[in-house]
Amino acid sequence: MAEEKQNFEDALKKLERLVAEMESGTLPLDDMMKHFEEGRGLVAFCTAELETIRQRIDKVTSAVPPSVEPMDIL
Repeated sequence: MAEEKQNFEDALKKLERLVAEMESGTLPLDDMMKHFEEGRGLVAFCTAELETIRQRIDKVTSAVPPSVEPMDIL
């Protein structure tokens, strides 16, 4: 079965869940380390997604012509 592509929102929710579990103080050290490693991957994924969106926004906004200044007709 094909693996679904992860999206930003799901990755962020999972990261928030991992952080909450880590902050609870109830995880054994081994589980804490696994959460930390998975969280690092999620942070890298979210950061890359945000950078991609920033680049797309820059591309769209740079394609918009500058404001037209009103002409002095008098």
